[in-house]
Amino acid sequence: MTTPQTGIFALGTHAHSYLELDLDQDADPRAALSIAAGLNEPRTTMGGVNLVVGFRPELWASVLPDHSPAGLTGFNEPVTAPDFRMPATQHDMFLWTAGGSRDVVFDVVTGMIELFCGVATVADEVSGWIYQGDRDLTGFIDGTENPHLSEAPRWILVPDGNPGAGGSVLLVQKWLHRAAAWGALPVREQERAIGRTKPDSVELADRPDTSHAARTDQDDFGKIFRRNTAFGSARRHGTFFVGFCNRREPLADMLDSMAGLGGVRDALTLYSAPLTGAYYFVPSLDDLALLAPHEDRH
Repeated sequence: MTTPQTGIFALGTHAHSYLELDLDQDADPRAALSIAAGLNEPRTTMGGVNLVVGFRPELWASVLPDHSPAGLTGFNEPVTAPDFRMPATQHDMFLWTAGGSRDVVFDVVTGMIELFCGVATVADEVSGWIYQGDRDLTGFIDGTENPHLSEAPRWILVPDGNPGAGGSVLLVQKWLHRAAAWGALPVREQERAIGRTKPDSVELADRPDTSHAARTDQDDFGKIFRRNTAFGSARRHGTFFVGFCNRREPLADMLDSMAGLGGVRDALTLYSAPLTGAYYFVPSLDDLALLAPHEDRH
């Protein structure tokens, strides 16, 4: 049985860092992946933090094609509807570091960046944190439909016996909130935009088709596992979306639904704008070990 990256399921950490990197010109892809694989060596944790390592699907497949889900591609084209657009900002690698305090995460991340000097360059960096336990900055509980941890692996991990077994497909997006417009809405109108009650996240009996809950209903699209955090400052902030699944299709179909392709547009997109969008393949620890530096292997 393959072993997934444990950071996927490591709930309860307050401080988060998200790095997206691009390979430098003429860099050896295998060398870059080897550095990343060495960071997530199965025998140890990194200074008390959890780490999730992901790769642009085409990059991973170019190095280990037999360990890559067939047909998996990156976020290479924007999601475009008549009155709405989700940008495609695909990069080569994704490093998500999470820990109990910002200083510990900061020290680990600065050390990782140094390791990639001359091989890959940071293209985007976001610091995230947990807001009021399980809420996002709209004030609503986030991840209500997440499968229980005991059930999540069967929904978000590539099944054993398939290429890339134990790995997961990851969608990341940075959503900037239009805080003033959202805050000006009466709570009842906020609830109709979300499709749930604000205090306790109970689904509305009269949930509008335009509500976020309706446009991303996991009973329709399939289960995903969300690990979102808040990011930004008091004046400019939003949600860093982190969503795992064992296939790309449920994630992509949800984005199409939110944009209004083939239906109505998600009301939440009137108050939150996507700034980025990328898919990464998050390999199992077993597959990462195939690329880890020789001294780190068992």
